[in-house]
Amino acid sequence: MYWEEKDESFRLCFWRIRRVSYRSCLRWTLPFLLLALLASCGRQRQPVASTGGKIAPDFALKDSTGATVKLSDFRGKVVLLNFWATWCEPCKVEIPWFISFQQKYKNRDFVVLGVSMDDDGWESVKPYLAQSKINYQVVVGNDDVSKLFGEIDALPTTFVIDRGGHIASSHTGLVSKLTYEEEIGTLLKQPRSGAVGMIPSPGPTFAFIR
Repeated sequence: MYWEEKDESFRLCFWRIRRVSYRSCLRWTLPFLLLALLASCGRQRQPVASTGGKIAPDFALKDSTGATVKLSDFRGKVVLLNFWATWCEPCKVEIPWFISFQQKYKNRDFVVLGVSMDDDGWESVKPYLAQSKINYQVVVGNDDVSKLFGEIDALPTTFVIDRGGHIASSHTGLVSKLTYEEEIGTLLKQPRSGAVGMIPSPGPTFAFIR
């Protein structure tokens, strides 16, 4: 897919699209993607600074079984924390990547944690988990958790967290699978007691606004 290309000049631009109905999202997604691709041709994106090693805020939310999941439970592991929703088209592009990351790195102290921001919660999320065969833990978020992470107003929003619980990089919008693989690989190579792994971010490409 074109967003998996290494060449930064072919990355999609970030379009701030307000959240509308699901059908409207589908109708407008393709034209905006095409316009973004044309606008990005010939331009080189500059790296965006990472979040600087801030400790990720802790939270406690329920998973689909009713069990409480705390972000701090994963201290000592590299965590890919993904805020998403079932109506978000860019999220649907990323989810198969995250499924593959969970399978590939699960024995290397790595975990994916999904936080759904669907307004109707498990009513939409449970069927989607089954349909997509998601193999990582998913919880349903709320406004309090959104505020902890600086107000999540665009989806997908993803944080890559090092073994020490520091935010190594963050992404608002769709970025390439290769970007995530490189970031995960960098953090997995660091010693458990090593320095904070701050990673430059390539910047957002496409997102839906809540």
